[in-house]
Order: sequence, then C-alpha cells, then structure tokens
Amino acid sequence: MNTSISKFAAGKRVKTTLVYGLLLAAGTFLLQWVEYQYLLRQHSVEFTIVILCIVFTALGTWFGLKLNTNKPKQFETNSRARAKLKISNREMQVLSLLAAGNNTQEISNKLFISTNTVKTHLKRLYEKLEVSHRGQAVQRAQQLGLVP
Repeated sequence: MNTSISKFAAGKRVKTTLVYGLLLAAGTFLLQWVEYQYLLRQHSVEFTIVILCIVFTALGTWFGLKLNTNKPKQFETNSRARAKLKISNREMQVLSLLAAGNNTQEISNKLFISTNTVKTHLKRLYEKLEVSHRGQAVQRAQQLGLVP
C-alpha cells in the first residue's frame, strides 16, 4: 500500500513539475516575443509595459492561489469535555448562540422555545461550567473547546 501511495505522490510531483516548467517556458517565450517586438518598434513602450503588467499579474494571481493551501479549519467541539460535563444537544445550541452574542430573546426566537426555557438552559449551563454569568460561561466554554 505504501508503494502505491509513493508512486502516486511521485506521479503528482512529476505532473506539477511539468506544469510549472511549461508555464515558465511559455512566460520566457512571451517575454522574448515582447522584447523582439519592442526592438522592432512595432509597438509603443506603453503597450509593452501593459502586456508585461497583465502577464505578471495573471501569473502572480495564479501562483498565489496555487500556493495558498491554508484553508480555514472547521471547528470541532471537544466531545470529551462535553460528555464529562453532560451538556445536552439543546444546551449546546443555547451555548453556541450565546457565544455568537445573542441575547435571551434572540436565542428564544432562533430555537423556537420560550425565554423561560432559555433561562433554564442557561442556569444549567452556568452550574455545569461552574460560572455565574454569560461572559464567564462563554469564556469557560471557549477554554474547554466547546465553542469557537
């Protein structure tokens, strides 16, 4: 299995090298053509500069997109801490909305429950997280990895 993976990786490296090589060769050819046209005075200096700007902008953008592999990571809740604290699904929903900055009425509206039910969930969350108010609850939940 390792040999098939390494063959795949080697094949991908060869393909990437060929693509970059061909792009660099095409860029060199284009630059030489532009220089040749400039020497023959078929185009003005401004035209030559515009062509070079377009080429380098396109190449820079393409390379930037290819090389930027930093994709935002999807937040995953710390399931161990959640299980240890015995936080229910609904309490997690309330906690997530609380961390997003919603007040009791907004949480109530978004979850289609009464404000008293939200207050009950919050009270239980405060007990489980061992805090006394919203700010502390959000801070503690972030420390535990329950919310982003």
